[in-house]
Amino acid sequence: MIRAWAAGLLVLLVLLAWPGAARADTTCTATASAVAFGNITNMAASATPANMGVTITCTTGGLTLLANVRVRLCVGIGSGSASTAVLPTRQMTNATADPLAFQLYTDAARQVPWGLLQAGSPPAQDLQLSYAAPLLGGSGSITTTVYGQVPANQTLATGSYSSAFTTGNVTLTYAYNEVLLGTPTMPGSCTDAVATNRKSASNAFPFTATATVLPQCGSYLVTDMEFGTAAGRIATPINQTAQLTLTCVRRTAFNVSLDNGLYASGSTRRMRHATTTTAFIPYELYRDSARLQRWGNTVGTDVVAGTGTGVAQQVTIYGRAPATTGALPVAGNYADRITVTITY
Repeated sequence: MIRAWAAGLLVLLVLLAWPGAARADTTCTATASAVAFGNITNMAASATPANMGVTITCTTGGLTLLANVRVRLCVGIGSGSASTAVLPTRQMTNATADPLAFQLYTDAARQVPWGLLQAGSPPAQDLQLSYAAPLLGGSGSITTTVYGQVPANQTLATGSYSSAFTTGNVTLTYAYNEVLLGTPTMPGSCTDAVATNRKSASNAFPFTATATVLPQCGSYLVTDMEFGTAAGRIATPINQTAQLTLTCVRRTAFNVSLDNGLYASGSTRRMRHATTTTAFIPYELYRDSARLQRWGNTVGTDVVAGTGTGVAQQVTIYGRAPATTGALPVAGNYADRITVTITY
């Protein structure tokens, strides 16, 4: 009887000596993927969305007896490497530092921008996590979604855009409470001074926001080239011009090629009589006003190259009908059709 009573007393004394609050260490970590917007169209009529998940996992060491943990988390996202501010929008840049506006939100309606600090404007996202930590410890996880959006109607330059979120631009701040039995209170904030403990980590979940603006040209308009009227032979060369108007996304590299037309003889362009299909008048098209550089269709050799400015650009086509010799040409109208090819 004496031995049994002594053993029971020992257990009772141990339980009475145990503190009411647990003191195991809790550590939280976060991982994220990327915000990949894909291809963005210059002056797009609608916004482009993209989402990213951030998963936070908290782990608590063994508490010897059944325990519960409650964690208050603040997930902070700053302006990123290509911006100096979160509002009104964040920015990505390409290799030539051209900007592309985008924003990250805490809500699916994309109304509340995601900030860096709990009390910031805009604020970081505030999350709550509860889990059990029994004899050997425990852990819990929570996943939140970052809702990204590229606004519509942006005048952009072609290129690959990015903004990196590292170091102080991605923070995880948290406070936690533990008790051996029952459920502890949730900390009042991520920095609650009366919580069991508080921690903060920068570079907590590095990620990159990316987008691509593809080269693009459009809105083509070409004027006809009119050599006018000649009486009999063409006594002296007739010079004329035509205009190609095109609009390309800024920094789009383009090439303008001209084929030889419908009635060329070898590399000599010719206009054909409207009804006498064996009657022709030679002419040529050039890249320069001196009419020395023939305009062809071999990129890198005899085409006109340019770079888009984002607004309408004009390219001049220089033409010449040389003086004719020999038999008188058949009277009437002569014409040819040239195919203009724009590559970018």
